[in-house]
Amino acid sequence: MTPAPEPQPFKVVIVGGGTAGWMAASAMVKLLPAQDYSITLIESDEIGTVGVGEATLPHIKVFNDTLGVDEAQFMRETQAAFKVGIEFVGWDRPGERYVHPFGTFGEPWAGVDFQHHWARAHAAGRASELHDYSFAIAACRNNAFEFPNEDPKSIRATYAYAYHFDAALYAQYLRRWAIPLGVERIEGKVVDVRRDDGTGHVASLMLASGAEIAGDLFVDCSGFRSLLVGGTMEVDWQDWSHWLPCDRALAVPNMRTEPLLPFTRLTAQEAGWTWRIGLQHRTGNGYVFSSRFTDEERARDVLMSALDAPPLAEPRLLRFQAGRRTAAWAGNCVAVGLASGFLEPLESTSIFLIQAAVMDLIGLMPTRRSGIDPRLAAEYNRLFEVHYDRTRDFLVLHYTANRRHGQPLWDHVRTMELPESLAHKIALFRASAAAPDYRYGLFSRDSWLAVLVGQGVLPAAWNPLAEAVPLDDLAARLADLKYRIEVNAADMTGHGDFIRSYCPAPALEPAA
Repeated sequence: MTPAPEPQPFKVVIVGGGTAGWMAASAMVKLLPAQDYSITLIESDEIGTVGVGEATLPHIKVFNDTLGVDEAQFMRETQAAFKVGIEFVGWDRPGERYVHPFGTFGEPWAGVDFQHHWARAHAAGRASELHDYSFAIAACRNNAFEFPNEDPKSIRATYAYAYHFDAALYAQYLRRWAIPLGVERIEGKVVDVRRDDGTGHVASLMLASGAEIAGDLFVDCSGFRSLLVGGTMEVDWQDWSHWLPCDRALAVPNMRTEPLLPFTRLTAQEAGWTWRIGLQHRTGNGYVFSSRFTDEERARDVLMSALDAPPLAEPRLLRFQAGRRTAAWAGNCVAVGLASGFLEPLESTSIFLIQAAVMDLIGLMPTRRSGIDPRLAAEYNRLFEVHYDRTRDFLVLHYTANRRHGQPLWDHVRTMELPESLAHKIALFRASAAAPDYRYGLFSRDSWLAVLVGQGVLPAAWNPLAEAVPLDDLAARLADLKYRIEVNAADMTGHGDFIRSYCPAPALEPAA
């Protein structure tokens, strides 16, 4: 009797490299059973990648740890530094600043979230500013970094960290890491897409070389072109530029002259905002702006005048539109990264959205037995919408909560009609100090608190259960908390010193 043939692996074909493609390939080859799946990635050296993303959120550490990446090696090879928050300069009013920390504010007392206690004490003149009660913010102020304490009861365990790194080097690092594990890389340019006449699914891709690559599931990491999901499958684009009007970015690197800061700095400008991101070998700079409120020549002048050292290259212009596809999974094609949507890098969400898409896809991955089940696609698209819609609301908050009167862009975003979901969140916080506390998706309650309070949105009332703590006791607790934060933060290692001892890259410059 002739034995039954071995079942063929379910073939996943990733179109496009860059950060999105290689994050997808790396996670799949690591986490999916090798005997059940084959992973092929097609990329062309002729096609560039956007690659301006250099700042991340703490979720990237979870991703790297899941892969089993050696952190110090990864940081050396990508010229990375640590990041424990984002500093916003002038977003409420010119000259004012606050930090969005990667950590908690205070501690819950008597079963009530900290902001309710703080709001009560602050209204009575018995508390300092909210940002004095965050250990991560104290670390940023002191330009310090150490790994969080493993004792969950320690004040030094109340923060997390992310990285600044060179996104192009990160993609190259993952490529070197993933190929020996079994990812098949094909150098080539897709020139045609062939579809199944019956299902309409993509059957194969034709390359300029004449090769034909068949697959069962196609992951579209082709960037803004959205070759498969936007092009072949014709999934509509949902335009969010009426809420997020910035549609251009200029990016330019320069040599690092200032100390290596453990935070990203974002400074509000007349028609948008500039970023400054410190890596070991250089500083990344950029200006995200709206072409409705300035022109490219003026934007270039604003960006270049903000540099503290000569540029290492000419500014690079990127055009974009804020929004997302109405679905990320269509037929047997799944869009990841820029192919699925774009939100300006205001909160370093680009790489997180790639990571979330990849991990959600792995959790809902079809099998040879199940095939392309539309219920999997429906759930994936539901999660996709949650990620993008919640992130959109958080970004729009930064713009609408401002007092930069007399500047056309800022007057527009302050008075525009908001998404109903965001208007509700702001009104609820003003009325009761209740902040969003998602179990899924971005951002945490502490993130919302940082931006709401940092930009002048204060609550008029609080949870009445907070009244159970006598005011004098509450004031004493707050003073003790602030003291413990200050003392422990002052004892931390300087960020640059920590980098030099842990993961110095060959091009590391001496501290200024």
